[in-house]
Amino acid sequence: MKYTYKEKKPGSVFYISAILVAMFVLWGFISPSSLDHVASNALNATIENFGWFYMVVAAFFVGFVIFLAVSPYGRLRLGKPDDRPEYNFYTWVGMLFSAGIGVGFVFWGVAEPVLYYVDTPHGVIPETAEAARVGLRYAIYHWALHPWAIFSLVALALAYVQYRKDQPALISSAFYPLFGKRMDGWFGRAIDILAVLATSTGVATTFGLSAMQISGGLSYLTNIPNTVLTQMIIIVIVTILFMFSAASGLNKGIKYLSIINLTTAAILLLFILIAGPTLFIFENMVTALGGYITNLVPMSLTLTPYTDSVWLGSFTIFYWAWHIAWAPFMGLFIARISRGRTIREFMAGVLIVPTLLAIIWFSAFGGSALHIEVFGNGGIADIVLENVELALFATLGEFPLGSIMSLLAVILILIFFITSADSASYVLGAMTSRGSLNPTMGVKIVWGFLIAGTASVLLLSGGLGGLQTASIVAALPFAVIMILMVISIIVMMSKDLKLEKRKFRKKQRELIKEEILEELEEEYDLEPTNNNEDDKN
Repeated sequence: MKYTYKEKKPGSVFYISAILVAMFVLWGFISPSSLDHVASNALNATIENFGWFYMVVAAFFVGFVIFLAVSPYGRLRLGKPDDRPEYNFYTWVGMLFSAGIGVGFVFWGVAEPVLYYVDTPHGVIPETAEAARVGLRYAIYHWALHPWAIFSLVALALAYVQYRKDQPALISSAFYPLFGKRMDGWFGRAIDILAVLATSTGVATTFGLSAMQISGGLSYLTNIPNTVLTQMIIIVIVTILFMFSAASGLNKGIKYLSIINLTTAAILLLFILIAGPTLFIFENMVTALGGYITNLVPMSLTLTPYTDSVWLGSFTIFYWAWHIAWAPFMGLFIARISRGRTIREFMAGVLIVPTLLAIIWFSAFGGSALHIEVFGNGGIADIVLENVELALFATLGEFPLGSIMSLLAVILILIFFITSADSASYVLGAMTSRGSLNPTMGVKIVWGFLIAGTASVLLLSGGLGGLQTASIVAALPFAVIMILMVISIIVMMSKDLKLEKRKFRKKQRELIKEEILEELEEEYDLEPTNNNEDDKN
């Protein structure tokens, strides 16, 4: 089934949020040290006072979406009863990852397990066998169920209200069951502006990470210096390139680049499985899967109130905040490509597939790096601590055809970067064009430039630390919005489930009535009843 979407002109949400983001960019260019100082204070206050909150809500979201999938709500469809998926499964999964989260896999796939091997969670002795196991487990934990539960919650709410309730593609639309027409006023616009600001910060973080890793890869392969200036030049080039993808539309640009991306990532993964320590990798996969399942609840609900450890704030809480900041963007994009799927099918695809891919990817790349560090020449940990963006290329360089694979990795990250920019400009365009699923090219270009500017000033003011700070602070208010979204989902789906049950019972009664009439007609040799003829007479 082919769906068509109308263009809508940008509204007040576009102008207000674009001005606020532009002012932030201007502040960062004029006084990066001032921005860094304010952001650092905000970060410390947020982690100190609300770190527990991020841990609790992230765990709650995982439990909630699993409940939806296994409950009777799971048979409800994201759309009308006769709607069917617009994209096949492979293309759908490719678009999920190319929307931006694939950058995280590529950037942290090597770096994170090795980083936690030397900078361990509280109570684990660094550079031991236990540190290696725990490090890989926490890396998977940060990229498996929790982030995708956060994304799927927002995506589910938006897809449901768009395709089943015919509401516009706006975050505020998810609250119509609770607040009704009040969402048409400034209350709804305030929610949408807040979602745009959180999204722009989360997406800018990914832009910055992509630029850092491309710069690191180029410096590893060539004499190009790995500096902030190089990273900013990369952002400018990619911003120009993404316009070509944006101009071709969602069904051409992002769709085809996503398929290329997923295939390229599969080639890299296959290479590391064959050229790397194959047996060690597969043993790691099994061990990591068992450790992840066994320790999921303890990891999700463990804080360190009796110590002064800042590990959770630096890593786990940062990731939960970053994923929450990403949730409006990923949610709206996933909703856009998931029309027609049942909630159970949707959750299986958005939760199980990424979790399995996270286990495979991190076990392969992180496991290979740990093998080099523990049993080989070492040196990966030092690179991670000094230039985290070089970790992937240093690991690939240890194997045959390492330079070719490093070049392929740079191409993969570049395409991820372009599709992230395209997806981000599309989603922000939709959010600021009164929910249009076909925002104008001009609006998409404006957001492309603003996000590129935000990423640039965050790199200028604090590098990776600046990117992390912005995500943690911006995500806090949207986490509260997501809790209200849970209530709205339950209200909507409970009403629809009752309605479907009534329709099902009515249909069953009619079928039983027809069967009884047929039996009576056969038994007493009566003429078949024709209700239409009776009505005419």
